[in-house]
Amino acid sequence: MRKRFKGRRQKNKRLFLKIIFIMTLTGIIYLFISSFLLKMKLTTTNEQFLKDLLNDSNHHLVYEENKHNFLGKMVEVLYQVDIQNPITILKKFFNYEESIVGDIVTSSDSNIEPTHSAYIEDPTPKEVKDPMVYIYNTHQTENYSYKKYEEYNITPNVQMASYILREKLNKRGIPTLVETTNISDLLHANGWNYASSYKASRFLVEDAVKKYPTLKLIIDLHRDAIKKESSTIEINQKKYAKVLFVIGEENKNYEKNLSVAQKLNDSINAKYKGLSRGIMKKSGKNVNGIYNQDLSKNSILIECGGHENTLDEILNTLEILADVIQEYIGD
Repeated sequence: MRKRFKGRRQKNKRLFLKIIFIMTLTGIIYLFISSFLLKMKLTTTNEQFLKDLLNDSNHHLVYEENKHNFLGKMVEVLYQVDIQNPITILKKFFNYEESIVGDIVTSSDSNIEPTHSAYIEDPTPKEVKDPMVYIYNTHQTENYSYKKYEEYNITPNVQMASYILREKLNKRGIPTLVETTNISDLLHANGWNYASSYKASRFLVEDAVKKYPTLKLIIDLHRDAIKKESSTIEINQKKYAKVLFVIGEENKNYEKNLSVAQKLNDSINAKYKGLSRGIMKKSGKNVNGIYNQDLSKNSILIECGGHENTLDEILNTLEILADVIQEYIGD
C-alpha cells in the first residue's frame, strides 16, 4: 500500500514538473515570437520614428514596452537590476562606479560637440504662410536620454523636440516654422568648428527675420547639461522636464527680450509651479552674451530639460510650452 502511494506521489510529481516545463517553454516561445513581431514593426530611423510619433502621441511607449518583458520584470523585482542595462548588474554585484565622459553632454555655452545624436530631416515638410513663431536649434544634436531607443538607432534630441513643438503650435492655430538647415553642414562648408555654431545659426535667423515680418516669437531651443534631479519635476504624479530661459545682456534688445522671457516664465510657473527654473541672464568673459538676440525684440533661448530626461518628460513639457506660447501670441 505504501509503495503504491509512493509511486502515485512520484508520478504526480513528474506530471507536475512536466506541466511546469511545458508552461515555461510555451511562455518563452510566446515572448520570443511576440518580441520578434513587435521588433518588425519598430522603425530604425529618427525621421520615421518622429513621423509615427506625430501621428500617435503614444508611439514611443511601444519601444518601452518591448524592453519590459516578463523575465525582465521578474529579475528587476528580485534583484533590483535591469537586464537590458548591464551597468546596473555591475553596480549591484561588483560595486562598479560609472564614470561620465564629458562629450556626451552639452549646454547652450558648450563648445563640445555631442557624439550620441544625429541630424533629423523634417518628417512632415509643409509650406507655412505668414509664420508667427520661428524655432531653430543652434546645437541641433543635443541629445536626450536614448536608453530605450539606442539599439533602434533612435536618438531623441532638441531638433526632434522642435518638430514636435511646431506640430503642437500649428494645431493651436499658431503658424510655426522650424529651421531645417543642417548646422553641421554649414559649419563644415565654412571651415568652422562647433564653437562657431552661433555664427552659423545667425545667418539663418537673419534670413528668417527678413523673409517673415509676421514673426512674433523666435526660439532657439536647447537642452541643458544638468543632472536628472535638477532638470525634472513631478506635478500631479506626472513628470516634466524643467525649462530655463536664457537671455543675453550684451545686445541692444536685451530688455525687450527679457520682457518676453519674463511673461512666458511667469505664465508657466503660475500654472505649474517650479516647471520653469527661471531666467538666466548671461554676459561677461567666455560667455556669448548675445545668442543672436540682437536680431529681434522677440528672441529668446530656451533650455528644455537635460541630457538625462526621457522623451515622455519632454513631451509633457512641450504640451505646456505650446499652451503658454499660444496665450502669449494671443495677447
